[in-house]
Amino acid sequence: HVAAHAEAILADHRIDVLVNNAGIIRRADAVEHGYDDWRAVMNVNLDSVFELTRTVGAAMVRRQAGKIITIASLLSFQGGIRVAAYTASKHAVTGLTRTLSNEWAASNVQVNAIAPGYFATDNTAALRADQRRYEEILGRIPTGRWGSPDDLAGAAVFLASSASDYVTGHVLAVDGGWLAR
Repeated sequence: HVAAHAEAILADHRIDVLVNNAGIIRRADAVEHGYDDWRAVMNVNLDSVFELTRTVGAAMVRRQAGKIITIASLLSFQGGIRVAAYTASKHAVTGLTRTLSNEWAASNVQVNAIAPGYFATDNTAALRADQRRYEEILGRIPTGRWGSPDDLAGAAVFLASSASDYVTGHVLAVDGGWLAR
């Protein structure tokens, strides 16, 4: 599991910044969403985040310094369609971010998240391939475009830097204005 790998790395290295970026999605109507798919999404999107963050975070708390950034989602705030497990996992990531920020703030460990909007990634390939959904989504994004991975860099650099030393428990939306609409 990821905790064992993290412990092996921590035996020889100090981790100053942890970015939890693993994530999968399984699309199906809730009545057809199988439990195996549910568990697979929860295992990657939530369980591994908790395991890795707890392991690396413990070293940061002992050292009294560290930055943890987890990739959340717009579906940390909304309900989504045909993505019950993904949405539940991303809501949970937001709650975990806030809980750990409360526990670790006094130890100078900032725990935050980035909530990307609609980005051109493997996870959104099915949406982008569906012309009707693609146009619906694009029509709601005030910037008029889907995000690219480069659009996340500034948020990640900010949250990983000393410029964010007084920012903890925050979920920063990088969404082209989607949530403002």
